[in-house]
Amino acid sequence: VFNKLDDLSDKELELLADYKDTYDRIGYRTIITSAVQGIGVGEVKELLKDRTTLLAGHSGVGKSTLVNAIDPTLDLHTAEVSRATSKGQHTTTYAEMFPLREGGFVIDTPGVKGFGLVDLEAADIVDQFPELFALKGECRFQNCLHKQEPGCAVRRAVEEDRIPATRYASYLEMLADLDEESPYRVG
Repeated sequence: VFNKLDDLSDKELELLADYKDTYDRIGYRTIITSAVQGIGVGEVKELLKDRTTLLAGHSGVGKSTLVNAIDPTLDLHTAEVSRATSKGQHTTTYAEMFPLREGGFVIDTPGVKGFGLVDLEAADIVDQFPELFALKGECRFQNCLHKQEPGCAVRRAVEEDRIPATRYASYLEMLADLDEESPYRVG
């Protein structure tokens, strides 16, 4: 879910269109919303119905505001993003599960400040990218990490624009995060 459509500049709207296209291309369902204006809220509400869903994202992206738009009876506490820091104000301080009036549950979480990899080997990171995972069996070498190895189907797909370069860059960044110095390194 891409929220806060109402807060975006023209340049940010172009970037949003690129992100949406990237994730749509690789098979994710994406929804653009403005919880404040009600745009896309019905689509999210239908998606959450009769399911248990956890909302995660940076502080200030409108998770609680979106929950309130989906079910106004919950009346979760929200606040404006700080004008001084342009960051969210951490109105949600712990994860809490709420029943939705039309069925299902939603877990509202505090803003995420960072992301780390725990208990993953470098060879397993590709499995977290469905579009890369689908090609790993086509690589010349079974233990290909999709960096510099000859006959790499993933790199070829990036070069041919069948896989977005931004997704491949994210994969490489995650690999770099698992260097020998990382406290999260396994084995």
